[in-house]
Amino acid sequence: MEEHRQARLEELRRTSNLELLAHMTFGTFHPEGYALAPRQRENLRRAYELAQRYAEDPQGWLILIGGYGCGKTHLAAAIANQRVERGQPTLFVTVPDLLDHLRAAFSPDSEIDYDQRFEEVRTAPLLILDDLGTHSATPWAQEKLYQIVNYRYNARLPSVITTNYRLEDLDRRLVSRMTDAGLCQVYHIMAGDFRASGVDRSDELSTLNLYADKTFEKFDLRRGELPPEEERNLKSALSIAQGYAEDPEGWLVFTGEYGCGKTHLAASIANHRKAQGHTVHFVVVPDFLDHLRAAFNPNSPISSDKLFEEVRSSPFLVLDDLETRSATPWALEKLYQLFNYRYAAKLPTVITMREALEEADPRLASRMLDISLCTVYAILAPSYRGGVPPRLRGSRSRTKR
Repeated sequence: MEEHRQARLEELRRTSNLELLAHMTFGTFHPEGYALAPRQRENLRRAYELAQRYAEDPQGWLILIGGYGCGKTHLAAAIANQRVERGQPTLFVTVPDLLDHLRAAFSPDSEIDYDQRFEEVRTAPLLILDDLGTHSATPWAQEKLYQIVNYRYNARLPSVITTNYRLEDLDRRLVSRMTDAGLCQVYHIMAGDFRASGVDRSDELSTLNLYADKTFEKFDLRRGELPPEEERNLKSALSIAQGYAEDPEGWLVFTGEYGCGKTHLAASIANHRKAQGHTVHFVVVPDFLDHLRAAFNPNSPISSDKLFEEVRSSPFLVLDDLETRSATPWALEKLYQLFNYRYAAKLPTVITMREALEEADPRLASRMLDISLCTVYAILAPSYRGGVPPRLRGSRSRTKR
């Protein structure tokens, strides 16, 4: 009897494409992750619990969104393995592989014809589509995927979909089905790459180690150097930064001249968070854009998509030296994608910039001007001159912001 049951399970795993994923179960998943910030741990545990509940009663659709290696494929496979263990037929397919199989079915040498293979996929009792969006987006591929998704949508067949992409970057016809709140649960996983053993590769971009000496205690309030108004302004900037470091909700934007202290404050916030055990990334914007361009090189050890995703989904990000006036259209588009993602996800972000907001790119400025999310503070102090008293600095004119 047990031999018959095992043979039946093996057959189900084979037909469900789970032979190589049999080790991906809820028992082997680590819901606490590795070296995650508290918010990420809580987010990942919720994803784990959500997947478990779905596996118990797969009704409707479950959409898991997250960066490379965040655990979404493991959770999707765990759902499939649990259903198969209970004798329930399930089909697990990676989208690029599915499309390759469908193309191959057109061959006269294929053991199964196209119509039969296509019907098996779209009518599977439980279908898991892994890595949606990584396929070649030809018109034919888009049409086949839409036919599968639309059929299952109309028939209300249980489905799990994983993707590295934002929904707005996918085929609008698919998104219209995947965002039906009456059928679908959409969950964003914030964890980093499990396969990196808790080390986020975007660390190579982070230059926080160069600012290890930048702390709140070492911040110079320039007493005796600045006029009273500027001295009070700088003291307020320090107080705001300290408060944000303790409870980083929303965004904090510092504007001001080069050398006014905004980078020191941003680095102090980052160092304070890091000292408390949180994951932090300190990224100089021009360097970030250079790394992205370099990642397009076929010899790059990391893809541009992966690098971009790791930065934009960082649990705590500092963007230092934002400059938009001289940015290319490509750079502005990447920055807007990063801003828009973090804005929608309400991820803690610190931004420093020399430009006043009214001079910045309108799309980026629109996010920073949302007072429900952002605190914008203009530092009035000029560039630091080593404690030269105001009477010796000479006169200067400046528009107060």
